[in-house]
Amino acid sequence: MSSGSMNWMGRAAAAAALTAIAGCGSASMDGPGLGGSLRQAAGQLAGRATGRTPEPAPPADPQAMAAEALKVNPGPLILVGLESAGTTQVMALTGENGRMRTYMTENQQAVILRDGLVIGTRGLGNDLNVAEVGTEGLIRSRRAGHGQRLMRSLAGDGREHALPLNCTVSVEGGPVIERCENGQLQIENRFIVGAGGGISVSRQWLNPRLGYVTVQTLRP
Repeated sequence: MSSGSMNWMGRAAAAAALTAIAGCGSASMDGPGLGGSLRQAAGQLAGRATGRTPEPAPPADPQAMAAEALKVNPGPLILVGLESAGTTQVMALTGENGRMRTYMTENQQAVILRDGLVIGTRGLGNDLNVAEVGTEGLIRSRRAGHGQRLMRSLAGDGREHALPLNCTVSVEGGPVIERCENGQLQIENRFIVGAGGGISVSRQWLNPRLGYVTVQTLRP
C-alpha cells in the first residue's frame, strides 16, 4: 500500500494542492450507478444489432464532471473516488445532523463525513459502519502525536467486525499524514486541513475490502 500512498497527490482532482483525484478510472456514468448500467445495456444492444463488440466509452474527466455538477446542483457537493472500484462520482448532500453530513449518489451509494473526515459508508458493499477516530484532534489542529482508530465494518455475513489501529500523525510540508498499523497491515491517510480544522481534500482508508477513498469538497 505504500506505493499507492506515495503517489496519491498526483491523482487527487482539481484541488489547490492536488492535480487529479485518485482512482479516476471511471465516473458515475461509467461506474456501477444507474447511468453506468444504462450505458452498458445500450452498448450491449448495439453490439447485438451490428454483430460487433462495442468499444468501451472513455472515462469521463473528473474535472468536467465536477464543473457540470456545480452548474446543475446548487447545494453542497463532493467528488469521491473509490480506488478499489476505479470509480469517481459526484455526491450531493442529502442529510445533515450537527457536524455530520451524508452525501449520496443517484443509486444511493453514500459517504458520511464529519467536517471532511470519513465516518462511514452505505450502499458500497462491505461498508464501513462507523470509524472511531482518536486522532481527529491531532489531524484538525495539524499537530504530531499518537492515537488509535477503531474501524467497524460490515462483512458479507452482515456482522460487524472491529479493527483497531495504532496511529501516528505527522505534518510533512502541506498535508497532514496519519500512518496506522495492526500487525502486518499498514495504511496511510492524507489530509489537506484548513485554518479552521476543516478537511477539503483527503485520501482515507476505509477497510480491507473497500481500500482507499479520495474525497474533495466541490461546494461546502
